[in-house]
Amino acid sequence: MYTKKIYFSGDLNELQKIFSGVNGVLKISAGNITAQNVSSYVNPAPRNAENISGVEVEFNPKKIDVSTLLDILFSNLNPYEENNLGVYYSTGEDAPQVELYMNFVANKGKCPAVTSAALTLNDPNSKIVRKCYVNFGRVKNFLP
Repeated sequence: MYTKKIYFSGDLNELQKIFSGVNGVLKISAGNITAQNVSSYVNPAPRNAENISGVEVEFNPKKIDVSTLLDILFSNLNPYEENNLGVYYSTGEDAPQVELYMNFVANKGKCPAVTSAALTLNDPNSKIVRKCYVNFGRVKNFLP
């Protein structure tokens, strides 16, 4: 069976809980990630990173895709808080999906809302911008 792998950094126990039992995820391994060309929207300069604690998620791409795995990750963890979150891919075909998704998350603002007093909350034109702290890049090595 053809499988793919993607890597996430953060709290190991939390990551293992999030992805265990997900249909299409075959194996979750904890370990250390070494990545190259790592960047984030807070620190966009590409750099190499070593010894990042994270998990390797092996999945069946016929049952679940990278975008759905990212949906699951960010529905459980907040990318706007600095807590060592990261998304790392191993194949070039996953790079556009990860980068597009991260661009979406980084530019997603709070939805505007209007109160009964006609006061607009979460004004999209406000100068207060949420910052996406998630790192992303290509995995160079994973050691369980």
